[in-house]
Amino acid sequence: MAEPKKKKIVSADTGEEVAAGSKKRPAAVQAAPVGNATGLRVGAIILWVFAIVFEILGVLVLFGKINLKFMPQMYQLILFIVLDLACVIIGSQLWKKANHIKPASEKNPTLFWLWNNMGVIVCAFAFVPFIILLLTNKNVDKKTKTIATVAAIIALLIGGATSIDYNPVSAEQQEAAMEAIVDDVYWSPFGKVYHTHDDCQALNQSEQLTYGTVEQAIAEGRTRLCSFCAKRDAITGVATDNVDVSDYVPEEAVEEVVDEAEAEVETDEAA
Repeated sequence: MAEPKKKKIVSADTGEEVAAGSKKRPAAVQAAPVGNATGLRVGAIILWVFAIVFEILGVLVLFGKINLKFMPQMYQLILFIVLDLACVIIGSQLWKKANHIKPASEKNPTLFWLWNNMGVIVCAFAFVPFIILLLTNKNVDKKTKTIATVAAIIALLIGGATSIDYNPVSAEQQEAAMEAIVDDVYWSPFGKVYHTHDDCQALNQSEQLTYGTVEQAIAEGRTRLCSFCAKRDAITGVATDNVDVSDYVPEEAVEEVVDEAEAEVETDEAA
């Protein structure tokens, strides 16, 4: 039976490696979240303002109010589209990070939806008017209009896709998780959930783990608890992933069955 990969566990606070099963781990406390939600939101808003400014500059180039003589009009339009997109994407990432640190309440569904989709809304404002003006402008040559329109539509799609929060969390979900789980949790570099056990079967292929409080895990974008760990600890009332664990078999039971099978094979060979 192949030996499981040895995991490296990294502290969310210090970044230092801690061996699996080590007792030298931080006490289970509700540590301060990573980053400052207010500062991140301010940064996001500033970048979004710049995005709208770049859109306006693109419109002025489109109507001939601005002319950068060292490059053709088409390149000028694409330049402002790219700058617009960069500001939208970075601003949206900051906003999503802030939402994970200090989530909105879901008591008001409309406000909760708006708060978690602000990046998508800004992206629409940053590109849709520009695209409409491009399509309706009759003073731009066909080649420039076609290329700039395609570039703007692609930017809209990319900006929208990267601005969506695919794992939104509410203040109520964060509070419930923090109350239900007081010990450290674990997550992998590319995982979408956090785990209450570093030996969870869903982490078998992970060579490095990070550990910290539930608050830190949510701040890092792991907004759901692993379903396997939830069943293993009989945790209820906490948002989990959508994995069906109805047929979940503990890892110890699997190893026992494998050992029995290997023993039978050895017995048959001896006979």
